[in-house]
This record gives sequence, structure tokens and C-alpha cells, in this order.
Amino acid sequence: MARMPLTKQEATSTKLVLNVENVGLTEEQFFQLCSDNDILRMELTAQKELIIMPPAGFKSSWRENILSTRLTNWAEKDGTGIVCNATAGYRLPDSAIRAPDASWIRRERLDAFSEKELEKFAHLCPDFVAEVMSASDTLSELQDKMAEYIANGAQLGWLIDPYEACVYIYRPGNPVECLENPTEISGDPVLPGFVFNVAEIW
Repeated sequence: MARMPLTKQEATSTKLVLNVENVGLTEEQFFQLCSDNDILRMELTAQKELIIMPPAGFKSSWRENILSTRLTNWAEKDGTGIVCNATAGYRLPDSAIRAPDASWIRRERLDAFSEKELEKFAHLCPDFVAEVMSASDTLSELQDKMAEYIANGAQLGWLIDPYEACVYIYRPGNPVECLENPTEISGDPVLPGFVFNVAEIW
């Protein structure tokens, strides 16, 4: 999905955004860069912007972990897919390399890849993605990212804003739904039976 480069207001003081379009940074080089600097979180946009983020704050990390843990508990019982946390990188069809805070992928989709291929960035967009807003994020930046996930094949996306107690629900072909101060949110039908008590992280 086409998007303008990040503005100075969006590139907050806690993030570094570098234009690497003319550098020719390959996927292999980017993977090595991430591996060599694993204390940092990095993403590469489809516009070839390298976004370098510091480690998550304590509260943000706790919120992400709660969501990933609850999702994993459900996925282990459901058995049809696997969960990854914020350290997993995905190369999307638009060439961006993203790392959502939580994601779920149907097992049958992973059968197309070898074990060796899955040791690096997965060349797919997860079926479900979630982003939990942190102090270093802007709402517009995360909204663009969620729209990108949906445009690249995600079937369900949650953008959780714990500061305003809002959840934005993304589904292909549907307008974004904003839930104000919800107690819980349902993953049906993509995540059948999964209900997240989002009030737990307000």
C-alpha cells in the first residue's frame, strides 16, 4: 500500500528513521543487521526506510507479553496455528519487513516453507496481527501499519491504544471499527473462540 515517508513529527526522538533506498540494503544484510544489534528493534518499510527503535519500556513490554501469552494459551488448545511475539520478522508481499507485537499464522500456510527458510524472516503476512501502542508510537503511524498488514493479506488486526483505552479492529473489505473502553474483544471468526480481556492491560 503506497504511503508517504514518515514526517519529522512521526519520527519521534526515541526512534531513528534512515532512508536506505539508495544503499541497496538486501534482506540478508538487514537480517544480519538485526542479529548483530538484537537489543534494538528494527523494521524496514516498503519505501526503504530503516526504522530503529529502542527496547520497549517496562509497561509496554508487559502489555505485549500479556497479549502474546493469552493468545498462545488459546492457540495451544485450538491447534490450527502458531503464535509469535514482537521478535518475529515478516517480509510482506509489498517488500516491507515488519514485526508486529503479536501474530498468529495457520499451520497449513507454513507447510510451504522449509525449516531453514523459517529460521529467517517469514515470507508471508500473518493471518492475525496486533500492535499495542507504546509511548514512542504515534497513532497515525500505527494506523498506517495496520492498513499495510490488511493490504498484504492479514484477515484480522487489532490496534490497541492503552492510553486512550481504545481498540481499533481491522478486517479486509470493512471499515475500521473503534471500540471505546471495551472490557474484552473477540477474535471470531479468524481466531474462533479467542476472547481477550483487554481491560487487563489498561
